[in-house]
Order: sequence, then C-alpha cells, then structure tokens
Amino acid sequence: MRRESFVIGETSVAPGQMATVDLPVSVLPDHTPVNLRVIVLHGRTDGPTAFVSAAIHGDEVIGVEIARRLIGQKALRGLRGTLLVVPIVNTFGFLNRSRYLPDRRDLNRSFPGSEGGSLAARLAHLFLNEVVLRCDFGIDLHSAAIARTNLPQIRVTPDDTGLMELARVFGAPVIIPSTERSGSLRAEARERGVKTILYEAGEGLRIDDHSAKIGVAGILKVLRHSGMLGGRGPKGGRVPLLARRSMWVRAPQGGLLTCYRGDGDIVSKGDILARVAGPFGESEDEIRSPIDGLVVGHAVMPVVNEGDAVFHLAEIERPVTENVVLEEIAQHLSRDPLFDEDEII
Repeated sequence: MRRESFVIGETSVAPGQMATVDLPVSVLPDHTPVNLRVIVLHGRTDGPTAFVSAAIHGDEVIGVEIARRLIGQKALRGLRGTLLVVPIVNTFGFLNRSRYLPDRRDLNRSFPGSEGGSLAARLAHLFLNEVVLRCDFGIDLHSAAIARTNLPQIRVTPDDTGLMELARVFGAPVIIPSTERSGSLRAEARERGVKTILYEAGEGLRIDDHSAKIGVAGILKVLRHSGMLGGRGPKGGRVPLLARRSMWVRAPQGGLLTCYRGDGDIVSKGDILARVAGPFGESEDEIRSPIDGLVVGHAVMPVVNEGDAVFHLAEIERPVTENVVLEEIAQHLSRDPLFDEDEII
C-alpha cells in the first residue's frame, strides 16, 4: 500500500520527495513577509517522524550550518519515515545577529506560545504545533552565547532513560544532565510526549568545522538508531563522558581576563584557570578550580565584570586522564567510525 503524502501548511509532499515549505509568521514594519521555512524529507516507507531545529536563538549560527550540511547527506536518500529540518527558527534574531526577537523576548522561554499573543508567542505556537508536535523525537541545535564557547556536548533531562539513550547514541564528547527551564522548547516538547535532546557546541556568531562535523554525525547516528536510516550499523566507538553535575566559576572582580585553560582541559581542585587584573595595575586575582573536572565552556571576551561567568566545569562520572578528552573528540571527525568514509559530506 502506497504511503500517504505528508501535508504541512498548504503543501503536500509525496513519498520519496523533498520539499521546502514556508509557513507565514508575520511581516516586518515595512510589510516584508517573514516565514518559518521547513525542509520536509518524506521517505518512501513508513517510519518515525523527527525534527532537527536550529537558531531558536538567532545568534547561534553553528546549528544553521549543521542543518545545511545535514540536508545534503547521501545517507538520507534511503530515509524511512519523515524528517523535518528547520535551519532557522528565529529569523528575526538571525537577520539582526541577535539572540532575541525584536520585542527582546527569548523564544526559548516562550513555549507553548499562543496564536494571538506577542510575536514570540505566535512564533513559538506555530513552530510547536506545525513541526514539533507532529514528531516522535527531535534534536535542537544550540551554541554558547556571544563571547563564550562550548565544548561539543549534549544536554538531557536528568533521570530520563529514553533521552539518555539518544544522548549516548549521538556520541558528543560529553553528556550533561540539565534541568529543563520553564517555557523552553525542550520542556514543552517532553510534556507533550516528544523526546528532545539539545546539542550545544561552539560560540555565538561563529561557525567551526569541528563542531559542525560532530553535529551532523550525531544526528545521523540518532536517525539510524531510531530506524530511519539503513546501512551499516555501529562498530562501537567511544562512550561519551557523563557529567554528574556542572557549575559556573565567576569573576571575583571586574577587569581584564587572561585564561590559562580551555575547552576539553582536565583540571584539578585548586588549579589556576585564569587571572583577572584591574586595568590600572591596582589589583590582580587568580581564578582557581573549585572541583576536579572538565572544562566544558569558557568566556572568550577579555573584559569582564565582577560576577561574570567565565568557566563552565563538569564533574565526570568515570576517571579521565590528560589528553583522553581530545582523543575522544577526535573520534567524531568526518571519517567517523560509525559510518562509511564517503557517507558524511
């Protein structure tokens, strides 16, 4: 029996076809229309429905690059089920190179939204109902904020075994349990029965090839694990590092920041992470690690205020030694051991 077409908005996508669908969101003050663009890949055979989304925060452009690369992957030619890819959710923020919407609202604190509410509420409502709630699971792509960087990592809801399984399959170097925030996509999706993992990597308004490759490979692994892709299965690969918890270390004073450690470094309690010096030579403070852990994010802006978050540290469940993290990250480059060499573009 022939599979039914996938209908979204006013577009019907036949089995075995890919289509670009524009869902109207609003118009700019000069009456330029703004749409939510969805790439629909509708497989010839039945299977799960999944979404991949990026740029909910408009300045987190690494996810846009990952989505762009994903759409062109050869592995998707034999897709089972349906994949919905939204490279840019927050078009307003993307165009303005801003995390927020024009009304300064954070879209990722605006779910479930409403059809007749603020701009943020309307966009959240449209994306949630037309894309997310039609899916069995999803992967939401993020980066650190501007002037910070993140080691590639997966954020999952603590004690959710289903999400933890997807996180392990994705294979980012680190998995960090992270409580869902009210109004976030991840919280609303899970409340409605759509399991969603969050990939964090890189820096706001920056694209790095390494983070993009890990992201594309991880998405393909999850799709294959979920029965949406055929072909060769996993050979094993390294197990991601699992964090017990994570914490931010903050600047003890304002001034000029000099970092001595970076993403992926193993640190011991008492190690010097950075120095903050007053710009007129009147003071200087060392920032030391309060725990044994792994650097999973840090500030890159050399000018800091007192109390600014400058290092994100994670306590790891299993022992790690110097260089082991870099070795594990190296497993996620384009020639990933879980795929044929020519499979990831």
